[in-house]
Amino acid sequence: MNRKFSSSRAAAVAILGGALLTGCATPPKPLYDWESYQPQVYEYFKGESKEAQIIALERDLEKIKAANRAVPPGYHAQLGLLYASVGKSDRMVEEFQTEKQLFPESAGYIDFLLKHKTPEAKQ
Repeated sequence: MNRKFSSSRAAAVAILGGALLTGCATPPKPLYDWESYQPQVYEYFKGESKEAQIIALERDLEKIKAANRAVPPGYHAQLGLLYASVGKSDRMVEEFQTEKQLFPESAGYIDFLLKHKTPEAKQ
């Protein structure tokens, strides 16, 4: 009788252990949605078409927003740098301000960029 009780207890423990391990096997949901951000940064440093990079990042931004996911740190800053390189300083400032709002820890860097990338800073 005691033996029967212990084998059912062992079975219950095995089932519970299996359920716990199955729960651990599910990968966590990513914190940010990167889309093509990383390849676009690489293209930026290679000197590829800034307009094409803007189009790709804007397209991906729409996808990220539509899926109600979060953009990664630096996304809006990169978009701002691209806008600066094509002479759209108003859009650059918008993107930099968005980056600061989403990631307050970037404020020092964004303020530096605003100081050195705006047309007023170049005079």
